[in-house]
Amino acid sequence: MARFYGEIGYGNSVETPALSGNWEDIITEQAYFGDVIRNTRTLAEGENLNSDISVSNSISIIADQHAIENFTNIRYIRWAGALWTVDSVEVRSPRLILSLGKVYNGPTA
Repeated sequence: MARFYGEIGYGNSVETPALSGNWEDIITEQAYFGDVIRNTRTLAEGENLNSDISVSNSISIIADQHAIENFTNIRYIRWAGALWTVDSVEVRSPRLILSLGKVYNGPTA
């Protein structure tokens, strides 16, 4: 089992400017330790010129109170030199199991 250390991006929706009806994600990052418990990749041919790379990895992090209270706001994880979308989060206190998907292209911290 490989070790993990990296940042997790949390997105909190904020109305900007106030009462405008326009909402945007304000991203903050926090670093965590954990383990890579599943390490696989998929190369899917899509409509793009190049194939889409996605992973089906699972990373188990040691969660602090902030992670447990805000697991629904997790957007991405920084791992293996890229940002990856977190497709699902399983709470197994004191750990969170993060399932990764495609490369993340949204806002960052």
